Amino acid sequence: MLDSSSFLTPAQIVAELDKYIIGQHEAKRHVAIALRNRWRRLHAPTDMQREIVPNNILMIGSTGVGKTEIARRLAAIADAPFTKVEASKFTEVGYVGRDVESMVRDLVEQSVNQVKQRRKEAVKVQAAQAVEDLILDALIPPVSSAGAVSKTSVGFGGLTDSTTVPDSDYELNERTREKFREKIRNGELDDRKIEIKVQQGGTPGIGVVGGAPGMDEASLAGLQDMLGSMLPKKTRKRKVTIAEARKILLDEEAAKLIDMDEVKDEAIRQAENAGIIFIDEIDKVASRSGKGGGGPDVSREGVQRDLLPIVEGSAVSTKYGIINTDHILFIAAGAFHVAKPSDLIPELQGRFPIRVELQSLTKDDFFRILKDPKNALTKQYEALLQAEDVFLTFEDSALERLAEIAFEVNAEVENIGARRLHTVMSRLLNDILFDVPDLIGPNARILITRELVDERLQSMVRNRDVSQYIL
Repeated sequence: MLDSSSFLTPAQIVAELDKYIIGQHEAKRHVAIALRNRWRRLHAPTDMQREIVPNNILMIGSTGVGKTEIARRLAAIADAPFTKVEASKFTEVGYVGRDVESMVRDLVEQSVNQVKQRRKEAVKVQAAQAVEDLILDALIPPVSSAGAVSKTSVGFGGLTDSTTVPDSDYELNERTREKFREKIRNGELDDRKIEIKVQQGGTPGIGVVGGAPGMDEASLAGLQDMLGSMLPKKTRKRKVTIAEARKILLDEEAAKLIDMDEVKDEAIRQAENAGIIFIDEIDKVASRSGKGGGGPDVSREGVQRDLLPIVEGSAVSTKYGIINTDHILFIAAGAFHVAKPSDLIPELQGRFPIRVELQSLTKDDFFRILKDPKNALTKQYEALLQAEDVFLTFEDSALERLAEIAFEVNAEVENIGARRLHTVMSRLLNDILFDVPDLIGPNARILITRELVDERLQSMVRNRDVSQYIL
């Protein structure tokens, strides 16, 4: 969280990014400073906090060099609301397509989900106790203690006939319930089926046809939520195992313990002060150099002008309330193969003062990508086969050869960056993945050598015919 006293320093943020992303040190430094600046703003003198605006970042680089991954990992490090959008999916106001404000609404939705999940974790123990009681009630219904009326019927003249439960029956019931409670906690009854009541999701039949003139998407969503909340919650009975019941009921009981008004308020604050919006393919809405102002360039410029007030800072209506975008961090990215950053309208360029150019990947980068990151492709394949009790290992010489092949194919066919490694790894290991476990059984050990790489990928090396593998 941004208010944590243990928030990472820029050097620590870069070190965290290094665990997953190879190279691109300049880009990492810029995003690390931007992230730390958010913590600094919240701890600056109160009268200056509103005045300090984020330095939005424009990343320039080919596909597959790490632009999106840097932004995604940055949000994970900060535990901040994050949403990724593609600029090419937006259209100018008045045309069919997504309007630019939808990116802010998506961010708030992510923030609400994050806050709700944190609140659920905080009440998890309390919710688990309530679930245990519900499961126990379904197995062994409780009885009233002695002296309490457990069954009442109306007799003649309005007199009542009451039946009470003797002490011995009550005590026996309690002892039985405690024994079953212990069995539930130990998982001994997980496979037993019980009948539970669950809330039905959604509010079918609630819709706003057409909507009032001028009513935007957020207003419609808010109206639907309001109409849905006015209706009684519907429940239905389901017969499930105790293990399944625990999962279903835990979510419902945790939700009952959460104040959604507090969740919404906190989510709005988090989105405003910690939110990160990553706008990919920003170059797709830039007018091409040297072209006149007609055709699709008019629409592209229209999208840029619609983006401008969001990035500059404005109030956007969402179904959870109004959110101000003044302090949201925007990171835009694009390959800029055809258009140039200077082809964006000057006002939008000014809102992305930090420009960083990501470098194309070298053979050494490919080797390190295969070997070093915590989520390296080689480690992913090792984990997949380990699920079948098959142990896969790679010689360094094999990784060097894989890196060399990926680099050469990128240079001669099309440069898709690190995504090329998915191509070569899939070609290399597909036969092995197919043969496990039918032909390659448990406890088998497979060593990938340089010779095996050459043998399996010789057609790719020779023909460079990988068009079928390009995503």
